[in-house]
Amino acid sequence: MTWPAEAAEQRRRMPLSVRLKLSVLMFLQYFVWGAWSVTLGTWLGQTLGFSGEQIGLVAGTTALAAMISPFFVGMVADRFLATERILAILHVVGGLILLVASTQTRFGPFYTVLLAYSLCYMPTLALSNSLSFRQMTDPAREFPSIRVLGTIGWIVAGLFIGTLGFEATAIPMRIAAAGSIALGLFCLVLPHTPPQGSRRATLRDVLGLDALKLLRERSFAVFVLGSFLVCIPLQFYYAFANPFLNEIGVTNAAGKMTLGQMSEIGFMLVMPWFFKRLGVKHMLLVGMAAWTARYLLFSYGVAGPRVGMLYAGILFHGICYDFFFVTGQIYVDRRAPADLRAAAQGLLTFITWGVGMFIGAWASGRVVDAFRVTDGHAWDRIWLVPAAGAAAVLILFAFLFRSVDEPAASAVERTL
Repeated sequence: MTWPAEAAEQRRRMPLSVRLKLSVLMFLQYFVWGAWSVTLGTWLGQTLGFSGEQIGLVAGTTALAAMISPFFVGMVADRFLATERILAILHVVGGLILLVASTQTRFGPFYTVLLAYSLCYMPTLALSNSLSFRQMTDPAREFPSIRVLGTIGWIVAGLFIGTLGFEATAIPMRIAAAGSIALGLFCLVLPHTPPQGSRRATLRDVLGLDALKLLRERSFAVFVLGSFLVCIPLQFYYAFANPFLNEIGVTNAAGKMTLGQMSEIGFMLVMPWFFKRLGVKHMLLVGMAAWTARYLLFSYGVAGPRVGMLYAGILFHGICYDFFFVTGQIYVDRRAPADLRAAAQGLLTFITWGVGMFIGAWASGRVVDAFRVTDGHAWDRIWLVPAAGAAAVLILFAFLFRSVDEPAASAVERTL
């Protein structure tokens, strides 16, 4: 016999078939990104002979696309086509573009083609989340167990490419292209998710300009400024960690870098415990301090006697990402009024993943070029630059940011 409460719970529960489809969506979504992006700098630098500045600019294509893609999501995706169909088109077209990118050997054509791919891929991050949320009755409870498949997909991509020794070749891009096309075809069997837009989105909606009024509050303005500034040294890791590890002789660098995603999963699970004891400000400070510590470990760690320092720096990724980015999203959710939360999150994404990461991509390339030596690069000095940058932002943030910590549990549960 089924009691009424149990029957109601079963009606609310997501069907297993839908859960499996969304899990596959997340796995492939991040498998594709992890397959080509992690080892890209190694292929461009070691095989194609690109300069550090060129590699940095290439890494910045996703940041540039992150600044542009909200226009697409807000003004096109929300009004004209079902989400699963847009995802299918973007992933199939993106996969074909990525195949073309894998055949380019000169900076100009390669940059242009990869930027075109990034403009296809970056909107799919928001669209895949949006599609998933609309199939759920309780996203706070259901989404984390599905989204974690994305992190697992990234890990699988890194282990696969690193183990087979493809890091300095175009093969990772071709694997990602095949995965993108497969994902595009798979999107056609996702649950039908028609557009919901009831009115045409404006520029203010897309860029979250209504959230600018929150900058009148000093602490929120300091938080946004600090988030922007710290994203500049952060890009050093995303653009040059894999080339660094390969150049100093670390074997299977891509596979070993997946330790960072593994730690990300672990720290995500214990974040509620830290929130109750540290609060928002100290969580953000720990995240910034972790970036400084990571770069110092990279600076003083070398393949061989001190290789453990390199592994520690990679494992810091869980603290670096979760304590800074996830905590920042929670802080915005907590401080913004209900009617401005979406706009505030959009503004934060534009400033950090867009503008901050784009400037960081260019700056990191210039720094890497400045420390070129006869047999490679002076990596010990290179990593001190972002370490000093992250430390400076940490000090600025510690003195200027003030957070009125509310009970953390509800915000954590709502976001994780």
